[in-house]
Amino acid sequence: MTKKPKWVVAKEQSKKAASAETVWLFGLHAVRDALMNPQREKLRLMVTMNAEVKLSDAIAASGVEAEVIDPRKFNPPIDAQSVHQGAALEVKPLNWGGLADNCIGREAPRVLLLDRVTDPHNVGAILRSAEVLGASAVIGTRHHSAPETGALAKTASGALERQPYLRMRNLADTITELQNMGFIVLGLDGEAEDTIETALDSKKHLPVALVLGAEGPGLRQKTKETVDGLVKIDAAGGFGSLNVSNAAAIALYASIAR
Repeated sequence: MTKKPKWVVAKEQSKKAASAETVWLFGLHAVRDALMNPQREKLRLMVTMNAEVKLSDAIAASGVEAEVIDPRKFNPPIDAQSVHQGAALEVKPLNWGGLADNCIGREAPRVLLLDRVTDPHNVGAILRSAEVLGASAVIGTRHHSAPETGALAKTASGALERQPYLRMRNLADTITELQNMGFIVLGLDGEAEDTIETALDSKKHLPVALVLGAEGPGLRQKTKETVDGLVKIDAAGGFGSLNVSNAAAIALYASIAR
């Protein structure tokens, strides 16, 4: 019998681990929206009696049987400091599909790409802004980006269930793929000469993707070399840089044709 190459074994093991992965969501808002999402595979729901009452309509709609637990014994497998509000739901991660499934079809799509943004609270806030401002997708990487977690879902305040959040293998390859789809891809860099408005002057009717780096290190050199151009958010004075979630919201708003 021929022995499988190590890379084949590693790939199979990775797929097996991914298929077994689950996420615990917590908090009334995040749990309610997950229960109401028909695309979300739900495995186990733990609630206190008070939370069950507040979530009764969502529980009934989902068809999930809730485990009602005494508040003094309520101990789901989440961080002890998490503000769970008496509700925790075990789910499978969402599968949004690929780039073409999410980034093609709108008249002037907008996409946010995240370069090593690992803080789940930042990504959750970005997902909220992306949903409000109509972004087609938020894209991170499989490694060195925030995975789908309860903390991310709680910060996203329900947006995780509705806003596509893709995690691709390689950011530079993803940028190139978007460029081949007709996107203008701009990287946010505080040292850039152009602002978003000047770079997109007369081009806001075209598909646009905005790349944001982690606070501190910013964009990687490979990312800077792959994008179509570097842009900055015009500031009123030398007050330093914005939080990445705030920068994402402002950049997205500035890119939209009005």
